[in-house]
Amino acid sequence: MEWRDEGIILGTRRHGETSAIVELMTRAHGRHLGIVRGGRSRKQQPLLQPGNRVDALWRARLDEHLGTFQLEPLSFAAARLIEMPVALYGIQLAAAHLRLLPERDPHPGLFETLAVVIEHFDDPLAAGELLLRFEIMMLEELGFGLDLQSCAATGSREHLAYVSPKSGRAVSRDAGAPYADKLLPMPDFVPSTRIHATSVGEIDVAFRMTGYFLTRHVWEPRAMTPPEARAGFLSALAKVAAPRL
Repeated sequence: MEWRDEGIILGTRRHGETSAIVELMTRAHGRHLGIVRGGRSRKQQPLLQPGNRVDALWRARLDEHLGTFQLEPLSFAAARLIEMPVALYGIQLAAAHLRLLPERDPHPGLFETLAVVIEHFDDPLAAGELLLRFEIMMLEELGFGLDLQSCAATGSREHLAYVSPKSGRAVSRDAGAPYADKLLPMPDFVPSTRIHATSVGEIDVAFRMTGYFLTRHVWEPRAMTPPEARAGFLSALAKVAAPRL
């Protein structure tokens, strides 16, 4: 068994005395693990850092085997990410979300979005917005997608300001006003591709919204708690971006 694909390194762990098990998010083969021979060597360590993009050749005798990776660098993002707490927590959060999916299950949209997130960690607000959209995509891929494009009450696509905690559907500002205390606030940038987040406060509100649905549909049913990296990311984001507001 053999394939070649592009991948982003999510994490590694020791395997024996000299090797490492590397976890990749690949474009066509989903989240995939494999052994890198000599992966603990000084030569290999700089390559096997989370966030780096690689060309991966996977081989195994049988498809169900763990198999081995031969990795060649495409970009060394980790050297840049390691200097930024927002980036370190962000890649950890994305990896924690991806581990909710079955291994080897292709999700090319998530791969592409993760690649874009990594490119934008230099801009904290952009990174926060992109990771928020990543969480919305995760809910969709897990079968709990939100309907944020039109009002559940009126069908309008304008002035969407809330999300129903029961249905996961958007509600317009006027229709939702009488029930505002029972609805989840939704910043303007969330349902739009033309509007971007303007403050950490907006991003925090949006993360509380996705956090509600992740808790209800994903974490609690699996007896899990939210990833620590999620709170770490939001805290680091606030520290970096707050002076700009």
